[in-house]
Amino acid sequence: MGSLHVLVMPFPAQGHVIPFMELSQNLVKHGFKVTFVNTDFSQERIVKSFTGKDNVGDQIRLVSIPDGLEAWEDRNDMGKSCEGIVRVMPKKLEELMQEINGRDDNKITCVIADGNMGWALEVAEKMGIKRAVFLPAAAAMMVLAYRMQKLIDDGIVDNDGTPIKNQNFQLSPNMPPINTANLPWACMGDSTAQRLVFKYLLRNSISITVADWLICNSTYDLEPEAFTLAQTLLPVGPLLASNRQANTAGHFWSEDSTCLEWLDQQPACSVIYVAFGSFTVFDKAQFRELTLGLELCNRPFLWVVRPDITTGANDAYPEGFQERVSTRGLMVGWAPQQKVLSHPSVACFLSHCGWNSVLEGVSNGVPFLCWPYFADQIFNQGYICDVWRVGLGLNPDERGVILGEEIKNKVDELLIDEKFKARAMELKEMTALNVKEGGKSHNNLKNFIEWIKS
Repeated sequence: MGSLHVLVMPFPAQGHVIPFMELSQNLVKHGFKVTFVNTDFSQERIVKSFTGKDNVGDQIRLVSIPDGLEAWEDRNDMGKSCEGIVRVMPKKLEELMQEINGRDDNKITCVIADGNMGWALEVAEKMGIKRAVFLPAAAAMMVLAYRMQKLIDDGIVDNDGTPIKNQNFQLSPNMPPINTANLPWACMGDSTAQRLVFKYLLRNSISITVADWLICNSTYDLEPEAFTLAQTLLPVGPLLASNRQANTAGHFWSEDSTCLEWLDQQPACSVIYVAFGSFTVFDKAQFRELTLGLELCNRPFLWVVRPDITTGANDAYPEGFQERVSTRGLMVGWAPQQKVLSHPSVACFLSHCGWNSVLEGVSNGVPFLCWPYFADQIFNQGYICDVWRVGLGLNPDERGVILGEEIKNKVDELLIDEKFKARAMELKEMTALNVKEGGKSHNNLKNFIEWIKS
């Protein structure tokens, strides 16, 4: 008998693929063979972005199946994406698994599915294979998933997830409040997309109940109340490549590592790092206010500007902006974020508050300026600003635009008040203990691996 064989199935988004790749690297270290299932669309982007430094190892085999959408369709339309996934992927995954088991001496021992890909567990159950959920988001999102039907029963949302009235509620007294307008599905596209996403997530909340194990990329210290409410969910995070002194794998864009040399030339704790993940899109008016804010700050900044970050033509920079900031600002298409955030010159992180970015910032003791875009990011801001108190939110004007002056004022407040950095460093130390030998996350991951082997 050869290596034990695990199939992993992330949701097809950048923020899900990277932690799944990190989990896979940990499994390989313990002697497992991993089949890593992407969508065809994601796989093409991942392979294209690989560099000579990327090494997913011989024991991680990247394979792909269709996602139900045509090549030209918009994967940022989450409603369409969810429809396509449900229509096509379960059958394709089952065919792939049957094909692997038919020809491979190392038959699949266990399926680890994303917390948002619960249908994959149903496929595994049908085939009599061990099943686990890995949630790359905050544990609170699993608590919310368990409560979805109760939200309907309590009259907070109707049967298609539409909020019945604008109100705040809490999953637990010590967790951030959630406004019904900011429920993860309620801020994804138009009303049709929101209904489709809600339907997908509601079905998913039932599918994940067939899992034998539930693990997530978090720690008890970051979310004690969430783990009290979801006691079968075990934290194994933060899962970061930096814990292995290795490079992050699974990017959808090629990293520009020259920014690290630029950071080397900046004073300690001076640089504003600006990055909004893989989904955030700004209209031109908001993009220009962001450029104005960075200019007004009069501080060094490193800004990740994806080619698709603005709507319309990509000439959104105000005239002369790049020339005016050339001595203190650097714009790149994509950055090696974990290495950037660990760099001593970085002072703060202007972020969309995706959970990976949150963990990476927390793990490096970096204070946040929060600019959430959609989904769970608004809730994550609540943890950063109200629970951990390691960051500040940005307030839009009456038109919903965050002005340059607001950005400048909040940067100044964050960097002048030393309490933010002090609390961020405390959180860093506390979080690091979890993944060290004997730490709670380390032990949970060890026990999970032993269960797969049993």
